[in-house]
Amino acid sequence: MGRIGLPEIILILVVFVIFFGPQKLPEIGAAIGKAMREFRKFTKSK
Repeated sequence: MGRIGLPEIILILVVFVIFFGPQKLPEIGAAIGKAMREFRKFTKSK
């Protein structure tokens, strides 16, 4: 499998904006960041 490049990231962001609208993006980003922090904390504690 290849890595995700800049064009793929841009495409994903465009899809998020279309589905959720620009007002919801900060909330979604915060939720994803919180989930990633909790996952890292959980994997380091094991």
